Amino acid sequence: MTSLFNLRSKRLAIGFVGLGAAVALSACGSPTDTATEPVEEETTTAETDMAESEGSMSEEMGDTVVSVASSDESFSTLVQAIEAAGLTETLAAEGPYTVFAPTNEAFEALPEGSLDQLLMPENQDLLTQVLTYHVVPAEVASADITAGPVETVAGSEINLAIDEATEGVMVNEAMVVTPDVQASNGVIHAIDQVLLPPDASF
Repeated sequence: MTSLFNLRSKRLAIGFVGLGAAVALSACGSPTDTATEPVEEETTTAETDMAESEGSMSEEMGDTVVSVASSDESFSTLVQAIEAAGLTETLAAEGPYTVFAPTNEAFEALPEGSLDQLLMPENQDLLTQVLTYHVVPAEVASADITAGPVETVAGSEINLAIDEATEGVMVNEAMVVTPDVQASNGVIHAIDQVLLPPDASF
């Protein structure tokens, strides 16, 4: 409120100064169009401030789970799948989300031809089902994970466990290989296998 008030006060002051200059110049028979120059300068400054503010906002909004995954080459196949499923905007929403993100190697370990089949436009619903099976609608750091079933965005449950030998986190049969990759709307845990919903068939 204070900055807005100051801006308005500044513009009013410029207006009054311009009006006084116009009257003085009019009395001398000189042109009055120079009185508008300070207003143009003020507008330019305000536009610059607005552009900087919008740029900062874009940067803050840019660190979603999707953009973080996009910046890591090891998730390039996952990002391709997210785009093919039309889930980019969904996973860029406020969340929070916990994404158990298969690495490229995890996708490569699928049976031959499975990934190509999933990426076909006619299989978009199945791809969406598989991807949302990797997403929990809450932010859970690895240190806060407890053993037991957890419901996913797909509606099916995944089973979380702590490996006694390594103290690593297991998701069904997959192992978390890189935990706690932070994003603005959640957290990513990289896993070494693609999770398949119990009712998924392809």
